Amino acid sequence: MPTAIAVTSADMALPPQDERTVPAVVLRDLDQRPLEQALAELQALVEQHGHVIVVSSRAAPEGVTRRLHTLRSLMESDRIALFRPELPPLGIAVLARQLRQLASCDLSPGVLASAGRLLTHYIHAGAVLGSVAKLDRVPVGLKAHAKSWVPGSQFAVVAHPEPQLARVGPDATLTGPEFSTWMLVAKGQFQSEWAGSALGRSWGVHGMREVPLPAESPGWWGTGKVVEFCSYLADLSVLYQLVTSVRQNSCHWCGIDVIGDRCVFCSATPPVYEAPAPRALAQRTPA
Repeated sequence: MPTAIAVTSADMALPPQDERTVPAVVLRDLDQRPLEQALAELQALVEQHGHVIVVSSRAAPEGVTRRLHTLRSLMESDRIALFRPELPPLGIAVLARQLRQLASCDLSPGVLASAGRLLTHYIHAGAVLGSVAKLDRVPVGLKAHAKSWVPGSQFAVVAHPEPQLARVGPDATLTGPEFSTWMLVAKGQFQSEWAGSALGRSWGVHGMREVPLPAESPGWWGTGKVVEFCSYLADLSVLYQLVTSVRQNSCHWCGIDVIGDRCVFCSATPPVYEAPAPRALAQRTPA
């Protein structure tokens, strides 16, 4: 069985990108169900799949995050990876789907889990907002704060990989990826076509699809007036080449193969060895 890729709500389990994309495991209502029930579910996943990678948003309820750490501690298992990257909710859902694509390939669990950190660098995530008054994820100047009180104002924001903010208008521009991507647009009740039209054209996206707005998005962006967007690499062969081109190491603690400087399963980092000080040469008396 492939490594399980789990998310903490059903709206973070995007439809398959291709026929090889493995289904997402949805850990529903972790903070509301009895602890014993959630523990039994996670234990069954580990027994069935060997390893479980849980991808969750930093906007998830605090109770969900605490429950995940509690479950991992109770199981005393190094086969559960908890991954909470600095991405908006739609970007989290996209990253989880990319890992679901890669889970069908011949990647070891440690390399697959480590790939999450690598792939975040190729995700451009942002939103069109009706107000930036409560936005604390991206630096907002006083001028933008003042304009957010003007009726009808809309702001285009990129949160990752580099913060950007512009008022939506004919001259609004955002720096996008320098490679071919697809784009997802997630709309709630807020009406704005800018992301799906002007931004998509300026970024030269290969294709575009619409999905429902994740429930965690309003909390992350500080407003319910939000249209979230995310551009990403969709082709499995490109994702696989990116991951396999990176040098792999063995974790010095648990022995699993990883890429990068930290094992995502046991959280160990490589030890730092300091070079020994040069040894002083013994003084010799000339013969």
